[in-house]
Amino acid sequence: MKTDMVEKIESLRQQIRKNDYLYYVENRPEISDQEYDKLFAELKKLEEQHPEFVTPDSPTQRVGGQPIAGFKQITHAIPMLSIDNTYSEEELRAFDKRVAKLIETDKYSYVVELKIDGLAMSLRYEDGILVLGATRGDGAKGDDVTHNIKTIKAIPLKLQDNPPDVLEVRGEVYMPKKAFAKLNEEKEKNGEPLLANPRNAAAGSLKQLDPKITAKRNLSFFAYSLGETSKAIATTHFENLGKLRKFGLPVNEFTTKAKNIEEVIGLCEKFEKQRFSLDYQIDGLVIKVDQLEYYETLGTTGRAPRWCMSYKYAPEQAKTKVLSIEVQVGKTGILTPVANFEPVLLAGTTVKRASLHNFDEVERLDVRQGDTVIIEKAGEIIPQVVEVKKEHRHKDAKPFGPPGKCPICGSKTEKDPAGVYIRCVSTSCPAQLKEKLRYFAGRDQMDIENLGPALIEQLVDKGYVKDFSDLYKLDIFTMLSLERMAQKSAEKVLDGIEKSKSQTLGRLLSGLGILHVGQQNAEILAEHFGSIEALKNATEQELTSIDQIGPVLAKSIYEYFHNPQNLKVIDKLIAAGVNTIQKKTQKSDKLEGKTFVVTGTLENFKRDEIERIIKENGGKVTSSVSKKTDYVLAGAEAGSKLDKAQQLGVKIINEKQFIEMLNG
Repeated sequence: MKTDMVEKIESLRQQIRKNDYLYYVENRPEISDQEYDKLFAELKKLEEQHPEFVTPDSPTQRVGGQPIAGFKQITHAIPMLSIDNTYSEEELRAFDKRVAKLIETDKYSYVVELKIDGLAMSLRYEDGILVLGATRGDGAKGDDVTHNIKTIKAIPLKLQDNPPDVLEVRGEVYMPKKAFAKLNEEKEKNGEPLLANPRNAAAGSLKQLDPKITAKRNLSFFAYSLGETSKAIATTHFENLGKLRKFGLPVNEFTTKAKNIEEVIGLCEKFEKQRFSLDYQIDGLVIKVDQLEYYETLGTTGRAPRWCMSYKYAPEQAKTKVLSIEVQVGKTGILTPVANFEPVLLAGTTVKRASLHNFDEVERLDVRQGDTVIIEKAGEIIPQVVEVKKEHRHKDAKPFGPPGKCPICGSKTEKDPAGVYIRCVSTSCPAQLKEKLRYFAGRDQMDIENLGPALIEQLVDKGYVKDFSDLYKLDIFTMLSLERMAQKSAEKVLDGIEKSKSQTLGRLLSGLGILHVGQQNAEILAEHFGSIEALKNATEQELTSIDQIGPVLAKSIYEYFHNPQNLKVIDKLIAAGVNTIQKKTQKSDKLEGKTFVVTGTLENFKRDEIERIIKENGGKVTSSVSKKTDYVLAGAEAGSKLDKAQQLGVKIINEKQFIEMLNG
């Protein structure tokens, strides 16, 4: 009996450690928060019943996890503890009774905060200047991610209103739902795997070695507590948050005071209904004793403070049946398994399908055709399978494994050497070609009007288009042979194709779908080389020397232009009359040799318009401020770029001054 109990406790510890590692180190959790909480609660209960089996290294006796490799580690001046949580109103009342018993008074109140689902962060300010941004890590040690933190506009680089000499602020870095949806739209457009939820997206963004990537992710931040400070700034937690707001730090607007636990429970009920209307994901509320004088008396459990508790919302779920599992092929050849369901209503929309992400995930879930499954919306946005009800499985249901051949073209598939994705290796795969053509014809690339997905489907299936250049060989007779294609419609498509020949070199380079090359990088390449011919002859070293082109991107570009099949298509595009030269649109040389960074909201210009004017007058536009920057053109609500310019002594100008430069 004793041996069985020891084994059961040790098994729970191993499961928790494994999931801690996946969650904190790998940023790819395999179980939901609710499942994890059940494991932890069960271990905690068994250890309370059998204290003789408690060991110093149990997950209940420490903070949990370890920092990811690749970043400099820092030691937190005060450990960043976890928070005990519950899904029960009765447990909230029990928490309240424990507080009253320990402090021996009823003269206390609570502060209720939204529990933002992001990444816990420590920001250290010295003399009002941000000197360190660090992840929670294992609670005792975290990763120094200052270079990425500085790209988040919500985080001030310099505080205001006379803060203490040393002020450590703790809070949550998160990705707003709109930013998450936009990021996944871009990934889908580029044929890349989608991100599972906003929390993973935020965590992955902060793990980037290149801050330029993080800067594009539109992360945000809410401050919610203090760490180390050189002096106290208030006597209550609510007053602390008010001070942080005065110092220039964002504090969530829904933070509320509650007189007693019943008011707290009322707020829990209120926000459960409102949470779906927020532009960021929350998974509950955090309840904290307001009076700081009681914190020392209440103390900690070793893992979590006794003066706060988190009330978590169970995710909205639905039960449905897997009608089929299909495999989609993206424009980079990635094979993605997708489950098709019996339609079911979930969080206000009808769900018919969900990505299973990759075949490792299919194996982990062991999901099969015909299975009854539980689905929920990750980040309240993307539907995903979270559980398979194997007790309802038909005895003949077969495992769904990765295909050895591409389901579309029959070519062999290969697994990425350092990843989880399986790719079709054929460069002539019709599925990849269709996705590439959709991207090539897109509004931000060659902008071919009236060339939609249905038409591309027909053109590829009938063998009329086998690469980009074949679009420019289409004639009226070929178009009229397609289904539901009348004379006028055919003429409109051909007119759109003809007009696209004069698109800029930057748009063409973006449309080619070179791995890692987006619109901005394509424009940089076009401006630097001036023609596709010059770019074809560039060495990796030459590419790497270009501002904002790193070694990974340089290697990808070099390999693309040294692939004989790609060169053949480019030659055919040139022969078809597609523009491959960067047309000089410079109107004057008034800004010749000057580098600008544009930040904030301008009154008289749109961002792309002002950047075009700078380039037309000989100037250069970059996305980040450095010592090489000549001017920062600042509009309203200018953020961290303005602060960086001030630190480096870069000249800051407004719109009026910019116009004077042009007219001078």
